[in-house]
Amino acid sequence: MDRRLAVLAACFLTIFTSYAVRYGYGILLPEMLPSLDITKTEAGVIYASFFIAYTILSPVLGLLGDRYNVRLLLTVFVGVLGAGTFLMAFSSTIVQASLFFILAGIGSAVCWAPTMALAQRWTSDKHRGKVLAFIDVGSALGIIGTSTVVPMIVIANDWRAGWMSLGVLGFAVAVLNFLAVRNHPGEQPALRQVKLKQHPSEPIGTIYMRLLRDGRFWLIGLAYLLTGFSIIIPFTFLSTYAVQELAFSYETATKLITVIGIGAVIGKTTLGPLSDKIGRIKVMMLCAVLIAGGSLGMAYGQRIWLIVFTAVFSLGYGTAWSMYAAAASDYFSKESSGSIVGLWTVYLGIGSVISPIIAGWIADATGTLSWSFILAAVGGIISFLLLAPMWRSAPREPTQSR
Repeated sequence: MDRRLAVLAACFLTIFTSYAVRYGYGILLPEMLPSLDITKTEAGVIYASFFIAYTILSPVLGLLGDRYNVRLLLTVFVGVLGAGTFLMAFSSTIVQASLFFILAGIGSAVCWAPTMALAQRWTSDKHRGKVLAFIDVGSALGIIGTSTVVPMIVIANDWRAGWMSLGVLGFAVAVLNFLAVRNHPGEQPALRQVKLKQHPSEPIGTIYMRLLRDGRFWLIGLAYLLTGFSIIIPFTFLSTYAVQELAFSYETATKLITVIGIGAVIGKTTLGPLSDKIGRIKVMMLCAVLIAGGSLGMAYGQRIWLIVFTAVFSLGYGTAWSMYAAAASDYFSKESSGSIVGLWTVYLGIGSVISPIIAGWIADATGTLSWSFILAAVGGIISFLLLAPMWRSAPREPTQSR
């Protein structure tokens, strides 16, 4: 098998597994709430624990992915993801569940910035948007797979069996990464030493200081924060909302997450390639509008309209992540794209940590999740406004990445 295809396949499956676990929480939550006897705020705390670990580790692993052996990172940390996920099946208290999900978050931190950076190194500039969108389809298919298979496992057994199955998936992909992943041939140790003598790498502190002085970096980073804030709310509580407030059956409610996954595939495969022609920022702004409109519709939609607005949300959600990853190379540096996306992931993590806690608290205080979805819509609108000043901003010239 062609090494390039093997590496890209491993990247695809790594992202598939990470998102299956990340958004499997919301699918399993309707069954976990009565079993663990927790409130929605406490459910938000458990979910936030995942993103706390993910946020702290992401910039570190983004840096390590740019400079060290990605094969080792993707093998070890995906194995940790599998272990934390498997242990979730043995949770009996909020403390235990939070600790186990922290472990899963630690493992998941390697599954975005280093993985997307590795995929970029095996991809030409001409096809970057298309290839990254394809790799990122793994996240949508992870959601589809989880929302299709896991409810069947839960109905046949219980929610604990659902976590076990996701943990086994993590272990399997860790083994695959060990067998398939390699650094790009131009980055093998012997050649890297020559390259470093000819073009010494800038200290990471210098790179970060330059980025932090760039207004575009802040605008995109803050928009990323609000995008993450908005997206996590439906993924955490949409199934629970459908079961508890709209009288959906558990199996039917989880199909809403399947709708998100299917719509995300459509968004990635259509809007991703479109961004190569019209520009990343324009597509990122469109994503913000779709996320805001879909979230607002969830607050008021009933039956078929809830499905329609969930589909609208899915188009924006599905396309957003690969666009931010591609923007790191377009506007800043391809060689440091892992570090850049890793630093942006700190912004994303902040939004993801506070989002489920605030949304859960609002739901407990008001007795409905509708206000939580309205809050998600507000986040999408602000994200759009942050990106608007960059509408006509030109990407860097290719020579500026050296």
